[in-house]
Amino acid sequence: MPRNSKDDTHTIAVLVENKFGVLAKVASLFSARGYNIDSLCVGVTQDPSVSRITLVTRGDEKVLEQIRKHLSKLIDTFKVMDMGESDSVEREMILIKISAPKAARPEIFQIIDVFRGRVVDVSTDTITVEVTGDEGKIHAILNLLQPFGIKEIARTGKVALTRGAKTLKGAKN
Repeated sequence: MPRNSKDDTHTIAVLVENKFGVLAKVASLFSARGYNIDSLCVGVTQDPSVSRITLVTRGDEKVLEQIRKHLSKLIDTFKVMDMGESDSVEREMILIKISAPKAARPEIFQIIDVFRGRVVDVSTDTITVEVTGDEGKIHAILNLLQPFGIKEIARTGKVALTRGAKTLKGAKN
């Protein structure tokens, strides 16, 4: 769904050459200009010579335009796209380790089930669950599990694809 124009959070997808130092250049670009990266996810694409960087940052339209221009100027960049400009699917994954005494487990398992989470580890004192979804779903399950005592979380960066036939194509694919 297109991003709300009042929202200053932007998800940007970048296709880059899959080689040493490219991610460092992208991070340096943000650091040198005082822009923060709220979330970052990087992986190889169907073409092993191309990586896809999905990052989340904040700023008004002027800041976003500067970020896009600077990213596009990097020699290793093939394509830059603001995912908020088109209808897209965005997801992230979280692992949540919850304090889980035996008496609380039925309620914890019920919450996990409602959110279609998957239990990936159980110990005598804790349960670790994996949940995938949009940011709202991740926040909602965290809020419901908070009263039980969240021991630790590990969260991926956001990943995004445009809906339908449209793709993020660069020079290499």
